[in-house]
Amino acid sequence: MSERQKIALSRRSFIAWTSAASVMATLPLSKQLYAATPEEEKAVAQATDAVTQGKWKPVACWHNCGGRCVNKALVVDGVVVRQKTDDVVADSPDFPQQRGCLRGRSQRKQVFGADRLKYPMKRKGWAPGGGDKSLRGRDQWVRISWDEALDIVASESKRIKEKYGNESIWITGGNGVDIQNVYAKAGGFVGDWGTTSWGAWFETPAHLGLLEGFYTFGTNDRFDMRNSQLIVMWGANPAWSSPGSPTYNYYQAKKAGARFISIDPSYTTTAELMDADWYPINPGTDHALALGIMYALLEMDSPDSPLIDWDFLRRCTVGFDESNMPAGADPKGNFKDYLLGTYTGEPKTPEWASNICGLSVSDIRTLAREIGGTNRVALLTGWAPARIHNGEGWVQAFSTLGFMTGHMGRPGRMTGVSCHFAAGNNGTRLVMAGASGLPSVPNPVSLKINHNELNRALLEKKFRQRGVGDVDANIQMIIHPFNATLQTRANISQSVEAYRKDVELVVTAAYVPHTCAKYSDIVLPVTTEWEREGTILNPSNREVMIAAVNVTPPLYEARSDQWIAKEIGKRLGINVDEVFPVSEKQQFFNKLNGATIIGEDGKTTEPLITITQADIDEWQVTGKPQQGRITLNLTGYIYTFYNSVVFLI
Repeated sequence: MSERQKIALSRRSFIAWTSAASVMATLPLSKQLYAATPEEEKAVAQATDAVTQGKWKPVACWHNCGGRCVNKALVVDGVVVRQKTDDVVADSPDFPQQRGCLRGRSQRKQVFGADRLKYPMKRKGWAPGGGDKSLRGRDQWVRISWDEALDIVASESKRIKEKYGNESIWITGGNGVDIQNVYAKAGGFVGDWGTTSWGAWFETPAHLGLLEGFYTFGTNDRFDMRNSQLIVMWGANPAWSSPGSPTYNYYQAKKAGARFISIDPSYTTTAELMDADWYPINPGTDHALALGIMYALLEMDSPDSPLIDWDFLRRCTVGFDESNMPAGADPKGNFKDYLLGTYTGEPKTPEWASNICGLSVSDIRTLAREIGGTNRVALLTGWAPARIHNGEGWVQAFSTLGFMTGHMGRPGRMTGVSCHFAAGNNGTRLVMAGASGLPSVPNPVSLKINHNELNRALLEKKFRQRGVGDVDANIQMIIHPFNATLQTRANISQSVEAYRKDVELVVTAAYVPHTCAKYSDIVLPVTTEWEREGTILNPSNREVMIAAVNVTPPLYEARSDQWIAKEIGKRLGINVDEVFPVSEKQQFFNKLNGATIIGEDGKTTEPLITITQADIDEWQVTGKPQQGRITLNLTGYIYTFYNSVVFLI
């Protein structure tokens, strides 16, 4: 049976099953009030049999929310008829279920939705060189074959490269994506970079001398958070921004006796759940408030009522005051004198901060007493407060507040970012997937456009290159391989103007017609994770590795990103076997085969999964047998809590 026949069969089954289910749903609860017809009874029986015969599969949820939760689909004759989340283990605070949210449990409506891109398309008004560019976003679409679509992309790539150079091709997203590796092999491309999520946290930790990864893993784990007496959620709202278990972890700290403070412009859902004291700060003024709190700490600190951890400042930091400035540095540049306004004449008093942040002077002093006067405090922030101009000042101020009070790296005491997949549970990863087996392909072109200057690069043909200054730009081809750049970066109206100006070709690979696709010339339909060999949802919760499996063959004419990259690569004349030396199935197997778990000593790692020769033969892949903690199961997902329990179903 061909793949197309399989899909057709699944659709017929889907129609039959859902018709039966609809009848069952409309039947009254009491048979005394209504006598079902034979046809209705048959439909109910069919629906019941279908559910009984169906199979629950672990499936991917590919939204980048940080939740990385368990997502299951009931597959009946190739059709997903229902979804649910983790119900494998008995739920408990120490071993919580990895529950998904409503968005994850509605994933089937995306995979099988009516708005799926079904086949390659070309903008009607496009021609080599761009055609009528002003029609991007409002032109008609013409269905074309895969060969025509791939030929256009490859031939235009060659033409544009020969005419303008590799620096005229911009591929959005971080390096290492399949299509980027192909173009890197073909001479290179212009990339982009930025901190849309992390804000100033991405770069500033290096300036502060903090450990790499502090912007994500700067605080203690969920068990130690229960030792905190006070938890300050500063611009952090995990109930909304960190799906999965984080809010549950916060709640366990509350049950253990922790008090909560929420510093946020809004009274958040998390603040309500934790019964937090709310301090409604003006948006974007967190830096000023932190400085005002630190001034109050200096103002109120005394030997009888210490609010500052001077021992921590002397041992673990430099630059706080004149006495511990680095050798050769101007002693006037110390932080304490900046705070007091010794040389600037502008002390960062609570009164000064109040005029900016909107909190009263008494509130600022209360926060200073609470944070400095409580023994075990967790200062937890999200990325959002640092997503502003000059956000590095806030990062430094927030971190320094933790240094001054000594709430860092101790039981129940921590300062740092707590969001995304590490919200409420930071620390060393305990389980990790293996590598795919694909090589790293360096990009010969070093130019990268900052996210804040994407439109400038297109409209003004200049952008600032890090360490260089303004450089010339002449972007004539844009490829969106997996992201929605137009709708996730600043000033979409200006972006539309830029796309309609000089660019000769815009290509988007997507599974739905998002904004990038709408303003493209060529649209390539890609498969979702449910239509691929399988995947590992990584990185995720530090205690979890979730393996998701295939649900359905590729729908309509959709193809995987890697298949598209290979076909374009062949047409560009590169050896695609050097870029993709192993199959997609082998890549999935390699991630499982190379998965590790932390050892009993808490330092070394060991294989997670036992692989037998029979497993290798069944998968039809290459590999070596190994001994691990658990056996390989084609239909299962894996997660582990610390070092004590591992489940596989």
